[in-house]
This record gives sequence, C-alpha cells and structure tokens, in this order.
Amino acid sequence: MKKLFTLWMLALLPHWLFAQSNANATEILDKVFIGISDKDGIRLDFEGTENGFLLIKEEKFYLNNGNIQSWYDGKTQWSYVAATEEVNISQPTPEELRDINPYFILKNYKNSYNYIYKGNPTRNGGKVHEIVLTPKNSGTSQVIRLFISKANEPQALKVEQNGQTISEINITSYQTKQKLEDGIFRFNKSLYPHAEIIDLR
Repeated sequence: MKKLFTLWMLALLPHWLFAQSNANATEILDKVFIGISDKDGIRLDFEGTENGFLLIKEEKFYLNNGNIQSWYDGKTQWSYVAATEEVNISQPTPEELRDINPYFILKNYKNSYNYIYKGNPTRNGGKVHEIVLTPKNSGTSQVIRLFISKANEPQALKVEQNGQTISEINITSYQTKQKLEDGIFRFNKSLYPHAEIIDLR
C-alpha cells in the first residue's frame, strides 16, 4: 500500500509543480500589468537590439529609437522614418502592437500565451523573476522571455525563435506617474513640415 501511495505521489508531483509554477507566473504578471497600466502613463528607457525610450498610457504609446518614431492613439499608428522623411499611417494588428508595446503582451497574456515561471536568474547583479511565454497560436515559434524585478517591474525582454535570440532589450529606467497628455500619442505634422505622408489604411 505504501509503495502504491509513493508511486501515486511521484506521478502527481510534476503536475503539482507545474500548477505551482503557473500560479507564481500568474501572480507576478498580474502585478506587472497593474503597474504598466498606470493611468498617468509610464516611461521606459531601454537598450539592447535597439536603444531609445517608450511612453505608455494604457493602450496608447510613443516610441523613439533614434531612427524611427511611432505614435499610437489607440486606433491609428504613425511611423516616421527620419532617413526618408516619410510617415506611414496604419491601423496595426494586435500582433503588430505586441511587437512594440509590452502592455499588449500583458493585457491578454492568459488568452494568447502559455506561460511558466522559470526561476530566479541573476541579471545586472541582482535576482529577478524569469517567465517564459509561448504563443498559443501554433503558427508562430516565437518565445518571449520576461525578466521582472523583485518590485514587479519589467527589467528585460527577450524574443527567441527556433532557439535563437532575435531581439533583446534591457530596461534601464522605469518611471511611473508621468502625467502624459493624449496629444503625445498623435503625430503632429507641423513639427515635420517636409514629411511625406503615406496612408496605408
């Protein structure tokens, strides 16, 4: 009887550990989403595959990586390329929005991803949470690795495909309560008088 009980416990252990891991990931991701949903807006400065900064106010964002600026007001996106002085206007898909703004990853992570807590690796001299998200859509093999500080703030994001890193950013500054005006998230043509407008909607 004791042997049967032991075998039963060994069979259940992986499922129990996975459930615990999943619960940890859910708790952390929910806290990160609360922080990144700050109604006053937040600012993320980053470096890595690209360098720049990102302003977020719920679904709205402004991205500046030096070469490209992108504005999104919740419906329309404007992308300005400095080298060509062109502005592309579009209505991005949810997938395109997730590639730019981590808000969209976290907003629907329970429906869009399988996720698991991977442990506490060391980054930049301190312990962080690592959570791996795998899209439920079998049409993509991309994996997202989120590294989150003990204060439940995003610290780094890595995108992998077929085991290879295709992009990685490290967040060097995370500032909340920025009191961002909605106009920040719309393209102002008067500031770019020579820009060619290309409407792709």
